[in-house]
Amino acid sequence: MTLYLRHYWKDERLAFPSRNNQSRTFDSRLVKKIWVPDVFFVHSKRSFIHDTTMENIMLRVYPDGNILYSVRITVTALCSMDFSSFPLDTQNCSLELESYAYNENDLMLYWKNGNDSLRTDEIVLSQFFIEEFHPSNGLAFYSSTGWYNRLYINFILRRHIFFFMLQTYFPTMLMVVLSWVSFWIDRRAVPARVSLGMTTVLTMSTIITGVSSSMPQVSYVKAVDIYLWTSFLFVFLSVIEYAAVNYCTTLEEMRKMKRGKLPSTFNASQAMAFDGCFHDNDIELTPFPRGVPSLNSGALGTPPLHIPDALPTEGTRLRRQRSVRENVDLLLSNSYMIDSYSRLAFPFSYLLFNTIYWSLYS
Repeated sequence: MTLYLRHYWKDERLAFPSRNNQSRTFDSRLVKKIWVPDVFFVHSKRSFIHDTTMENIMLRVYPDGNILYSVRITVTALCSMDFSSFPLDTQNCSLELESYAYNENDLMLYWKNGNDSLRTDEIVLSQFFIEEFHPSNGLAFYSSTGWYNRLYINFILRRHIFFFMLQTYFPTMLMVVLSWVSFWIDRRAVPARVSLGMTTVLTMSTIITGVSSSMPQVSYVKAVDIYLWTSFLFVFLSVIEYAAVNYCTTLEEMRKMKRGKLPSTFNASQAMAFDGCFHDNDIELTPFPRGVPSLNSGALGTPPLHIPDALPTEGTRLRRQRSVRENVDLLLSNSYMIDSYSRLAFPFSYLLFNTIYWSLYS
């Protein structure tokens, strides 16, 4: 941060008589000959006073001994950030000023105009919005030297999200949606579905690697990591889904060959490489009998129950719920159903994940 740091104090030794009550202005040469407060930035990593073309220091002395000391400084300061919600995070950073040699018994520091002491009308940051800023003061204790006055400039910073939406979130969403296209491709089009699945997996790996290399290196999980790896899991599961479809299709064809439903000249490898539309037309449907059977006599010799002649009516069938094993067998015998279920399950699950994710971190 580049700023103008202005100090105000009164030194009666520098008072001078003046008829028109005008101040006198000096440059940095006089600063070295008088007392000035030794204010420094506590968590500064690198700071310097601008010296082009001369040192950017101004000293203004008033007749009653009041002094204005202004210096132009660039400060690179430490800010401890929490990236758990990155890039949807809000950070609290501060600049801290303190006297290096004089404790609270020798020097008192305070903001001259309170909250109006900060002028940040023209500050525009590339990565953050400045939601709030305010000055404050307090005391700092050092075991060897005592208590010192400390001034704070607190900034509440909210990160711009639009850059990350364009560079990270939108490409990731498109890759996940692209992986679902394979659910509408015929299950025997092996080259098409495998190529699409592997392309989306490799693209997601490239996105994750690129994002990780430009992000803060921390030891905990960030919000963007959760989104990227969950999206990668959806893409990976779409590839696994086709592996299951391919395996079930192979079992289905082998069962049909054993039952004699396929001609002896059927080539399984050619069928698996087939690129076109496939329809299961050989599903056996056993019609439900429309007539009502007569009840035969039992062991007691009872004559059979005679049903009067009437038009046959539709019967009522009681269906029992299938067990888990029966449902699995049904999927194995009808592998196209896996794609049908995936067309609904994958988008719904991803939509649910996005709803939870954005509601938690927004």
